[in-house]
Amino acid sequence: MLIGYARVSTDDQTAALQFDALTQAGCERTFSEHASRASAERPILAEALSHTRAGDTLVVWRLDRLGRSLPHLIQIVQRLEAEGVGLRSLTEGIDTTTAGGRLVFHLFGALAEFERELIRERTLAGLAAARAQGRIGGRPRKLSAEKLKAAQQLLQDPKSTVSGVARTLGVHRSTVHRVLQKLDAKKIDAEVERGLVQAG
Repeated sequence: MLIGYARVSTDDQTAALQFDALTQAGCERTFSEHASRASAERPILAEALSHTRAGDTLVVWRLDRLGRSLPHLIQIVQRLEAEGVGLRSLTEGIDTTTAGGRLVFHLFGALAEFERELIRERTLAGLAAARAQGRIGGRPRKLSAEKLKAAQQLLQDPKSTVSGVARTLGVHRSTVHRVLQKLDAKKIDAEVERGLVQAG
């Protein structure tokens, strides 16, 4: 059984062209969806996929009507393949029920994997270069070394309050709380070392 899937992405588009092409291709049932390419929500596509059975073929007018991206498209094809369902794209002339069509998608899958590996390698190389230059990733510290020392000194005073220290340093109370937790942890560690507090 041939099952069609059509998608339009803007209000001024209609699925008439896709419907005509899918009908001429022999689709017995066609599902139509209004969603942008970037949209992760594709309830009609999910419905169309749930109607496919082993031996069926999902037919689209063009591949970009089906997947949000190449990895997403490969993911759909792999799901269809696992369920014994073919995919046919009318514009590109790809049919995964044929040896040639399967080869094209295996090449697409290899390219998608290659792209992911390149991105990963570039990211790791960038992080290594940043570390070599003394830069560390993550959010910048709210407290400079001077302010951190000032916060520690202010918090030693029993009369100091977290809110007061935060106002003095121009930071949020939660930042001061984190400094206080570090101070408490250091104090406990020091007492453990001196044998004042039993570890464990």
